[in-house]
Amino acid sequence: MWLVCGILTATDVFGPGNPARTDVRIKVLEDAPWFRIPYPLQFGMPTFTVSSILGMLAGVLACTVESISYYPTVAIMCNAASPPVHAINRGIGTEGFGCVLAGLWGCGNGTNTFGENVGAIGVTKIGSRRVIQWAAVIMLIQGVFGKLGACFILIPDPVIGGCFCVMFGLITAFGLSALQYVDLRSSRKLYIIGISLFFPLVLCPWIQDHPNAINTGVEIIDSTLSVLLGTTILVGSVIGCLLDHIIPGTKDERGITLWSKEMALNTNEQTTDEASTYDFPIGMETLRKWKFTYYLPF
Repeated sequence: MWLVCGILTATDVFGPGNPARTDVRIKVLEDAPWFRIPYPLQFGMPTFTVSSILGMLAGVLACTVESISYYPTVAIMCNAASPPVHAINRGIGTEGFGCVLAGLWGCGNGTNTFGENVGAIGVTKIGSRRVIQWAAVIMLIQGVFGKLGACFILIPDPVIGGCFCVMFGLITAFGLSALQYVDLRSSRKLYIIGISLFFPLVLCPWIQDHPNAINTGVEIIDSTLSVLLGTTILVGSVIGCLLDHIIPGTKDERGITLWSKEMALNTNEQTTDEASTYDFPIGMETLRKWKFTYYLPF
C-alpha cells in the first residue's frame, strides 16, 4: 500500500496536503542529518518534581498491568507455555531498565510491551526472538543514520491506520477471549463487563478534554488524579476488580476455576523444554550452579 500511495502521489491523483501522499512530511527527511551518534544527557541534566514522579508512577503502574496481561497473550499466540513468575518479573524489570536508558538518552517514549507489536505477532504468525533481535539492530542503525530513520516518517497515515485496524482488532479479540472462562449467562458478570468497558471510554476522554476539572487546591494531587483518571486501562481494571470483589459470585461464575488451570503461573509443573523457553540465551548452566540464584525473583 505504501508503494501504491507513492504511485498515486507521483501521478498527482491526490492533491497537496492529502494525508495519503508520501511527500506530506518530506521536509522531515530533508532536515534529518545523515549521521549522528546519540549520547546520554544530550539535552541537559534531568529534573525531578513530585508531581512528575507521581504522574510517571501512575503511568508505570498502568503499563505494568498492561504488560502482565500481554505476556500470556503472546504465549498463546506462539503456542508456548504460560510464562512463569520469574520470567514475568524479569520482563517487567527489563522494561523498567529500558525506561531508565530512554530517559538518559532523552527519548520521549517509555519502554514497555507495546500492544501493536503483540498484534503484529498475531498478524504475521512470527514469534521468533531472532526476528526481534534483527529488528532491534535495524532500529539502532536508524537511530544513527538519520536519513534512514526519517524514511519511515513518510509512511502515509491511511497505511498506518489500516495496520492499526488489523492489529488492534486482534488485540481486542485476544483480550475478549479471556471471557471464555466466565459464565456469560450471569447477569452479574454481564453488568461488570459492561461497566468496566464503557465507563473508561466516557470518563477518560472527559478528563483529557477538561484538564482543570480536578481542582483540590494542591497541584500535585490534581496532576496525579488527572493522570490516573485519564488512563483507560487503569480505570477499567480498577472498576472491574472492585466490582468483581464487591458483588458476590462463585469461583466458577467468576471464571477463577478454569482460568487458574490454564493460566497458572508456576514453574514446578513445566517440562524441561517448556521451562527453557524463558531461559537466558546463554549462561544458564553457570547461573544454576550458584545457589543464591535460586532465591532471585527473576
